[in-house]
Amino acid sequence: MKLPQADPLASALEFLRISEATYHYCRLAAPWGLLLREGCPMFHAVTSGRCWMEVPGACTQLLEPGNFVVIPHGNGHRLYSDLSADFQNPKDVPSEKISKRCELFRIEGEGPETTMICGELNFNHPAADWLVPLFPKVIHARAPVDHSMEWLYGTLRFTAVEAANLRPGGEAILTHLADILVIHAIRSWIEQSPEELVGWLSALRDPYISPALGLIHQMPQKNWTVDSLAKAVGMSRSAFSERFSKLVGEPAMHYLLKDRMHLAVDYLKRGDRGLEEIAFRLGYQSVEGFSRAFKRSRGLAPGSVREAEFQAVTTPIP
Repeated sequence: MKLPQADPLASALEFLRISEATYHYCRLAAPWGLLLREGCPMFHAVTSGRCWMEVPGACTQLLEPGNFVVIPHGNGHRLYSDLSADFQNPKDVPSEKISKRCELFRIEGEGPETTMICGELNFNHPAADWLVPLFPKVIHARAPVDHSMEWLYGTLRFTAVEAANLRPGGEAILTHLADILVIHAIRSWIEQSPEELVGWLSALRDPYISPALGLIHQMPQKNWTVDSLAKAVGMSRSAFSERFSKLVGEPAMHYLLKDRMHLAVDYLKRGDRGLEEIAFRLGYQSVEGFSRAFKRSRGLAPGSVREAEFQAVTTPIP
């Protein structure tokens, strides 16, 4: 049987879908400076003007239109028009609520104005907990001078318009646009900085292990063994096992179990599938077998995850 081609990077980037984000549309006239404390992942996109960004231990760089920057670990950093500016906590900047999750920040000054979109991100897939730590402190996507990335300029302009004039459905549009921009930035970094890739990410470039990862992601329900994975990618069992463990950092069967459990948590939190269907989708012959594997891996029963998610959704906010 000819196995289908699988793209492990595509399936991995699916783990970084954004569940929700808080957006800040900023109109900042120089001189100005913002001091952002450590927190959740963030992105910044300058839509007009320019500013400096300083991330301690990582970089100091100029941001201009066509630049999109992701701070995946939520490191503290500074944004400013020039070093002579006074730095403020964003909470102290005059703001206007545009919607539940979008607000306008404004700083009045005598100098040139910079407009930008800043977003605080939440990733909704449990696997993001192990994927995000592999990223650098800063991921920077730039549109080149030629027209090959005109879509990036257009997407950033569209994002700015949606943030400034939020209409019905605007928050959903902003979240989808942020999805596109964040995934583009991460993909660009992976393609352009192979020397920075470590662990699982470096395995994506391996001609044998990358297809094996893709097969696991694409068909988690299949009864994979080290033998069958090795055969699928054209390697001997021993060579494949050693290469997989070296590049990914864990044995193939451990990785398969971890991938299945990440998917299980995602299915359980969504709440739209029964345990029998989840077990089948993950390659288990019975609910009991799936429940035992889940409890060994996660330390609690599948029903506990679903109940906790239900309580979180239904408990009113005080």
